[in-house]
Parts: sequence; structure tokens; C-alpha cells
Amino acid sequence: MSEHNKKELVPMLRFPGFEDSGGWGNPLIEDFFNVGSSKRVLQKDWTTHGVPFYRTRELVSLSKGEPFSSEIFISDEQFSSLSEKYGMPSKGDFLVSGVGTLGISYQVQQDDRFYFKDGNVLWLAKKNGINSTYFKYCFESDWIQNQIIGQTSKSTVGTYTIQNAKKTSFWSPPSLEEQQKIADCLSSLDELITAHTQKHQALLSYKKGLLQNLFPAEGETVPALRFPEFEDSVGWAIKPMKKLFRIGNGKDHKHLADGDIPVYGSGGYMRSVDDYLYDGESACIGRKGTIDRPIFLSGKFWTVDTLFYTHSFKNCSPKFIYLIFLNIDWRSQNEAGGVPSLSKSNIEKIEVAVPSLDEQQKIADCLSSLDELITAQSKKIEDLKAHKKGLMQQLFPAMDESDYQVQ
Repeated sequence: MSEHNKKELVPMLRFPGFEDSGGWGNPLIEDFFNVGSSKRVLQKDWTTHGVPFYRTRELVSLSKGEPFSSEIFISDEQFSSLSEKYGMPSKGDFLVSGVGTLGISYQVQQDDRFYFKDGNVLWLAKKNGINSTYFKYCFESDWIQNQIIGQTSKSTVGTYTIQNAKKTSFWSPPSLEEQQKIADCLSSLDELITAHTQKHQALLSYKKGLLQNLFPAEGETVPALRFPEFEDSVGWAIKPMKKLFRIGNGKDHKHLADGDIPVYGSGGYMRSVDDYLYDGESACIGRKGTIDRPIFLSGKFWTVDTLFYTHSFKNCSPKFIYLIFLNIDWRSQNEAGGVPSLSKSNIEKIEVAVPSLDEQQKIADCLSSLDELITAQSKKIEDLKAHKKGLMQQLFPAMDESDYQVQ
């Protein structure tokens, strides 16, 4: 084992029973893993069914736990032949992205069945003496990720190679028991983050369904769900948008000095300046580029020319118009064959159903309350992630550049 760092390493936090266990080691990945890749599979051998064939894009989705559909496969026969001749990643091994998005890792699970692209994806095959889940958290740490950046910055094309991976340093507690304790602690925190993320997704799904039911379906004037005090009211009026509000053009902001007035484009916040284009509430929609992500703004703001803002509302509230915007399939309104774009005239002629101001307010209040829950849930997730990051910094020894030299 390459104990190239003689400085005794001790984390700030240590579980009871391990305080007097001695300093941690600082080995290289090659000390605990056989580092390699797969055998090359030629493009002519790719198929449309069989065993999934993963590249960096699929690896990124795997690492994030995001659903995805495999686009490339190899035949079962070829997979069996490669497995028999060269072996396959097994539970506890790691796949690591080596090209494109670098340093993304995936811990191989028991029932995984796949093959992967040589060169683009590295294979870390676990030896004895290391807890796989413990190493997963090591690899996520800033210490290893910064090493990966440092090793690739000298190359004209950013790649994390087999040799880079072999010489990447990490921490090693004196015992597997201490590794397990750290892994259990951080895994429990990840489970909590996952549970709150699922709750956040459930709230978003509930909002989407509520939006669909609180507004009339196409061709209808009465929504599927209506608040009790409006159940006997007349149907909603169908009006073109030009009867409800006017549309303002954004303007260039480069001549403005820095200040405290936010500037927004179709992609969101850009900077803050010392002047404003509009003061009030407004539903905004992209004119060009990102045309399907409405933004609700209030107070003083400036928009650039890729973002329309609404003003001069007639018998409708800005927040209700924003909710209408959320229900529109803006991609179907695209007027260009290349970069998606909208025009004032196209927006103004869209017909929508509108109730009384009182019913508009009731719907807006309901969905605003739900938005507050969604925002609070999102903050809870971010707080947990920040707590995890801080905890990792204390559960692992502090390191700096002088503590590591590539061998």
C-alpha cells in the first residue's frame, strides 16, 4: 500500500469507540481498486434491444437516480461472451465518467446487468479492505473532485484517465468498522434527503393536477373543480388575451449601472441594475429561446428583449394570468423552425377562459399556498444537502494541496 502521506490525519468528528484508534491513512485508489475499463464494442455491433450499453450520459442519470431509457444495446450473446472472457462489474464496484462530465460515479448494485463504453467510462473493481459505500462518499467529496479537476486541467481535452484514477488519493480509517459507521451515517442522511425529495415531487405533481382541474378543459367554460361559493355561478368567459392585458418588450440593460433592481431573461435572473422597466406584478413569458417557462414578477424589475412582460390588466389579476400561462402548451405556439419564438400578435389572439375577479383570487390564493409548501419543501432539501456537506467535511480529515502530490 502506498502510504505517500506521512502526516497523521484525524477527522474533526469521530464516532464513540474510535477516538483512540489512531490516524487515518491516505492511500491511492489503486491500493484498493483495480482500475480499468471495458473491452471495445464497435458501433456496428450496437443493437436496439438486448443488454443496455451505457455511456457518460446514462452514467450521469444512474448516479443521480434519475429515470432514463437506454438508447443503445448489445446482444445477449455478445454480453455473455464479454462477461466470460473479461468479467463484468459486480456489486460494490464503481463506474466513473472519464470524458465530458468528469468524476461522476455510480456504485454498481446487485442486480445490475449492462455493458459500458470503453475509454468514456472507467471501471473501479473493488479489492478487499474497503467498504464500498464508504468509498462512495469519499469520491463525492470536494477533496477527490478537486483532484480530478487538477489532474485534467493540464490536458488540452478534459479527460480523467485510468492513470489519473489510479493516482487519486483518498482517506482510509484504520478499520472497516469505522468505515461502516461513516457509511451508515451518511446513507441515513441520504435516505432522508430522498424521502423529502419524493415529497417535493409529489407536491409538484399535485399542483400540476390541481392546475388542470381548477381550469376548464379545452372547449369548456366550467372547471372540473370549483370552490363551493362559485358552484352556481355562470361559466367562465372566453376572451382573447388582447382583451385582458398588454404585452411589453424587454430592453437592453448593458448601459445600466449596477444596482438593486433585478434583470430577468427567459432563463431567469441575470444581474441587478440601477433602473427599472416596470413596477408592479407581471406574468412574463419568453419571446425567444426558452418560451415554455413562465415567470411571475412583482415590484421593480427589468426584462431583456428575450422576455415579454404583461401590464395594463383589464378585469383580471396578474397572478391569474400567470396561472393561465402555466396551463398553455407554449411549444405548440412556436412560430419558428429553428430557435423557438413567440410574437405579441400570436399571444394576443390566444383565447382563454376567465372567471370573475373573486374566483380568480380564490384560485390564485389556493395555488399560492401550495407554492409556499413547495418552496418550504425545496428549502428543507437544500438545508439537508448543506448539512450533509458540512458533516462530510467534519467526518473526513481536512486536506489541502500540500497534503497530496501525484505520484
